[in-house]
Amino acid sequence: MLRTKPPPLPPPPSNPRSKISPSVLKLRTTPPSTYQPPKPPPSADLPPAPTGPYFFYGTLTDPSMIAEILDLAQELELRPASVLGYKCKMWGHYPALVDEPGSTVEGAVYHVDTVEDGERLAAYETRNYRAESCVVRYADNQGPSQDFGYAFKFVGDPRELTEGNFELRTWLRRMGRQKAVDKLDARMRRD
Repeated sequence: MLRTKPPPLPPPPSNPRSKISPSVLKLRTTPPSTYQPPKPPPSADLPPAPTGPYFFYGTLTDPSMIAEILDLAQELELRPASVLGYKCKMWGHYPALVDEPGSTVEGAVYHVDTVEDGERLAAYETRNYRAESCVVRYADNQGPSQDFGYAFKFVGDPRELTEGNFELRTWLRRMGRQKAVDKLDARMRRD
């Protein structure tokens, strides 16, 4: 019977007292793409931003915020409205519109006239939101009672969403926008 020599032992760790968990070693050797979503396609491949009625339900229910983003000289009027079939969850401090049959989300509508304005609003909303078509129901009894429009739906990682409610006044204070809080309070007293 021939005896073969066993293979040599692996080299000792550089620090023999180090006890790195096999899980940590596995994480260190796993490609980052496993944990990071793929990069979105370049914006040149995306269709142009739509124009028309946009339904807002969070930070953009503040008219001064829209005026600032669109570089408008004067504050604008929003129409109170709602959308059916959605609910809001929270993505950090920001509301996220998601599908929810039978639910209603209250907000306001602004009519976007140019593709450039639509693109500015989309840039503000980040790539975690996308303007998608919806039916808007107006609550002010002025003009049509409903219309086809757009709302920024959340398209990011749904595991990052939590239950909760967005409070515009709280968010404005947190952002140091006291002037907008004062205008909001004045509108509330007027209504």
